[in-house]
Amino acid sequence: MFELRPHHLLCTQGYSGKGYNDEFVENMNFVVDKLRNVPGTKVNLVCNTDVLCSKCVNKLDENQCLTQDKVAEFDRKTLEVFGLEETEYVYSEVVEHIKSIATEEKLDYICGNCSWHAVSACRHNILSK
Repeated sequence: MFELRPHHLLCTQGYSGKGYNDEFVENMNFVVDKLRNVPGTKVNLVCNTDVLCSKCVNKLDENQCLTQDKVAEFDRKTLEVFGLEETEYVYSEVVEHIKSIATEEKLDYICGNCSWHAVSACRHNILSK
């Protein structure tokens, strides 16, 4: 099981091998491969630093990010829009739930301020049901 920020449910769907540095990309590759390819993989949603944050250049300390307010807002909006809670989910099931109700407007509301929004495949991968 991986601890995962709620908004990282969206990021992991659009991830395509790009990142802040080699260490970050290596960690993302490992986690995303497990989430996408190991049936039944569970995630525990947490609104603080998670397995992806662990290798991020923006992580300052536990539950402290260089862009803390922004990522906290991404998490809050993800929980709100998709009716999720800080609890355990099967990754593939929660992703299907997200895809079933996602719209361009909802993703713009959540991800509009994301620096990766314009260059990632999040929107395409989530909306291609």
